Amino acid sequence: MPRLATTSDVFNAVAEPQRRRIISLLSRGDRPVNDIARKLRVRQPQASKHLNVLRQVGLVDVRRQGRQRFYHLRPQRLKPIHDWVSRYERFWTESFDRLDVYLKQLQANNPTGGPGQGPM
Repeated sequence: MPRLATTSDVFNAVAEPQRRRIISLLSRGDRPVNDIARKLRVRQPQASKHLNVLRQVGLVDVRRQGRQRFYHLRPQRLKPIHDWVSRYERFWTESFDRLDVYLKQLQANNPTGGPGQGPM
């Protein structure tokens, strides 16, 4: 099955690490493209390219203020990712619960605390 273009859905758009960093930056408030580029340590055209992908999937909006463009995160558009990841929450919770039971059993069988260290 061919992979979808990065502009087709949120999952593909956030697969790129720089875009995730942009999302993280924008989660703290609106920022101009030059600030985003500086924080990412990339040139402005590279930052603009990533922002354009995020705009196309609806994760960010842009507004003009004078000569600057400010980008704003639309966090509700991350919901498909949240919904997908949430399906696995039960698995992880149960796995950690089983690990907790196992660790308690180990501690009960070895009260001195160290592996293989019993009373002398």
